[in-house]
Amino acid sequence: MASLLLLPLLLLLLLLLPLLPLRLWSQLRWLAADLAFTMRALRCKRALRARALAAAAADPEGPEGGCSLAWRLAQLARQRPAHTFLIHGAQRFSYAEAERHSNRAARAFLRARGWDGGLGGGGTGGAGEGERAAGAARAVREGDGAAPLAPGATVALLLPACPEFLWLWFGLAKAGLRTAFVPTALRRGPLQHCLRSCGARALVLAPEFLESLEPDLPALRGMGLHLWAVGSDTRPAGISDFLAEASAEVDGPVPGYLSAPQNMTDTCLYIFTSGTTGLPKAARISHLKVLQCQGFYQLCGAHQEDVIYLALPLYHMSGSLLGIVGCLGIGATVVLKSRFSAGQFWEDCQQHSVTVFQYIGELCRYLVNQPPNKAERGHKVRLVVGSGLRPDTWERFVRRFGPLQVLETYGLTEGNVATFNYTGQQGAVGRASWLYKVSLCPGGVGLLVAPVSQQSPFLGYAGGPELAQGKLLKHVFRPGDVFFNTGDLLVCDNQGFLRFHDRTGDTFRWKGENVATTEVAEALEALDFLQEVNVYGVTVPGHEGRAGMAALALRPPHSLDLVQLYAHVSENLPPYARPRFLRLQESLATTETFKQQKVRMAKEGFDPSALSDPLYILDQARGAYLPLTPARYSALLAGDLRI
Repeated sequence: MASLLLLPLLLLLLLLLPLLPLRLWSQLRWLAADLAFTMRALRCKRALRARALAAAAADPEGPEGGCSLAWRLAQLARQRPAHTFLIHGAQRFSYAEAERHSNRAARAFLRARGWDGGLGGGGTGGAGEGERAAGAARAVREGDGAAPLAPGATVALLLPACPEFLWLWFGLAKAGLRTAFVPTALRRGPLQHCLRSCGARALVLAPEFLESLEPDLPALRGMGLHLWAVGSDTRPAGISDFLAEASAEVDGPVPGYLSAPQNMTDTCLYIFTSGTTGLPKAARISHLKVLQCQGFYQLCGAHQEDVIYLALPLYHMSGSLLGIVGCLGIGATVVLKSRFSAGQFWEDCQQHSVTVFQYIGELCRYLVNQPPNKAERGHKVRLVVGSGLRPDTWERFVRRFGPLQVLETYGLTEGNVATFNYTGQQGAVGRASWLYKVSLCPGGVGLLVAPVSQQSPFLGYAGGPELAQGKLLKHVFRPGDVFFNTGDLLVCDNQGFLRFHDRTGDTFRWKGENVATTEVAEALEALDFLQEVNVYGVTVPGHEGRAGMAALALRPPHSLDLVQLYAHVSENLPPYARPRFLRLQESLATTETFKQQKVRMAKEGFDPSALSDPLYILDQARGAYLPLTPARYSALLAGDLRI
């Protein structure tokens, strides 16, 4: 009946098409894709709402209740007990096994809370071991000087991407404790800052980190933290073996009321923003956001028979909330790698019949820069999902490894907005169709802001309210409204596609003009001898603003062609956007989440006496890039060399 009613409307639309303005023509071209994605989003929303209602309505004394994460894992363990959830190296774990491992972890954490109601019953294993477990918990409480964990206390995880990370995370959720994902590279002051900022009362760490953490241990003990290691035979005094304690527990479920949130906007997790300035900030992640992330892969078009390849750090939102929670959302299988290997990637995909690859843009760049590999042909990967894929790499990736679909997304750890490029348009991060409100002329650059509401809140960061300064904008479109400031500049083209332009903090001003680092980087990356480019602004004494500088890594076996580079930037970039300085490196520095190190590079500057890398300067008078020698550096500072 509905299709019969739609038929006259479609005929009327066809008759009106010749009368429509050109811009509406281009918009209608994507109408079917817009409608299809909208319907998928509505189905996803209904499914997530049903899960939330089911969890809330469950018996609070039974295992079926609790937070959405605990409820979903228990549901999958009942519905698909034998289906493989996790592959890690030679290890494979079903959903039922994941449920049992996390139950043991939950019970061990509950003992550390001093809660022992019903811990001895249900499940398998642990028979006759309750006394041993209780003794182990007493040793923790009495031996390290730390008080029992209070309900809702925060436990920090300093672990690589491994099965134990997941069992502990899920177990903490079931025990009604908050989890803080600590970046694994942090030590000394930054580590202590992160633990204090989220109010951590315990720290669980990997045994391979014990040696590098030894200088930190006195300070960590002084903070009154419970200290656990995961499976280490040799440990410093005061550090217990968490796996030994968990293995002594039975694997039956714990009561759902322990993890049930009073409000869906309550904080259940802290993820530290890697940021480009200052120390990391602990972004508050709510139960609502965890529930919403269960819909990520459904929105991407994945299904329960997919095998997802995940080689991202789990302390990052992309790895944990989108990768792991998104996989739970559809009940699929995830191949988890502790670190990414471009040389091993396609062999892994062949071995495990991978169908979906979750990326951060740099991973795709690493793959297209690899020499040809037999395993890259005949694979089953049909969908690659992620963020940060630049147009040049996008085109090369699809041409070499396709046919496959690339689905670029956009979002922030602490943000309340996300976009999906469901059409596959190269270089776009999403759509600004008639379904979305746009206050921007086609081709214009604008700041992306999102309304804050009960359904899309901004929870801020652990610590003082000053940490969120500038993140909330008030009275944007009408008196009293509140919007989240993403800090990202986007472009809306004449077909309604959104394209990432730059970070407001990365854009710099030179010669009275704003320079977008992404625009300059994309222009340079068109040169076949350049493999990677990082563009940033540097302060030059005696000059206003910041001058452009580009760190370059060559594509083997090419060499640096300064003549071609100068001709290329002169032809493709306006005078103010042309880099004044070049720095040639073997490889470009990135964070553990593969973000380029712009702030650090800008601080290192361009002094040839302080840097060992080859440096070059744009000599305007000669119209060429020349080696930046100490003599030219001195001439620049003296004002005798014009840039």
